[in-house]
Amino acid sequence: MKIIQDEFSVRTTSRNQMIDINSQVEAFVSESGISDGEVTVYCPHTTAAITINENADPSVQHDMLMTLEELLPQDRPGYRHYEGNSDSHCKSTLVGCSERVLVKNGKLQLGTWQSVFFCEFDGPRNRKYIVQVRGQ
Repeated sequence: MKIIQDEFSVRTTSRNQMIDINSQVEAFVSESGISDGEVTVYCPHTTAAITINENADPSVQHDMLMTLEELLPQDRPGYRHYEGNSDSHCKSTLVGCSERVLVKNGKLQLGTWQSVFFCEFDGPRNRKYIVQVRGQ
């Protein structure tokens, strides 16, 4: 079993944003030399997340962010966290901090319209995400 890991930077530009990081993940998997296994993309932040969803129509990203904002508005009465970003923590928990994708013949086994996204819920910020490839 071979394991390769690296850290990547991303600069977000707004509070609620989804950034397609699929090409960086694909390139890292390709450079790893691992042909069969899995890749994990992990976000070490409590107000950001990683998800897999459609990359063909940007309206999907808009609709997802709009729905999360409706469910968890920034100015919701009753939040107690003093930093004013409780909504961001909740969104991060709902979306999740990581995704795992199978790798076969050196390629991510994603569906036709799928991409890996870094989700920002408290930006703009300088962020990072970690990619680990395991396999043979």
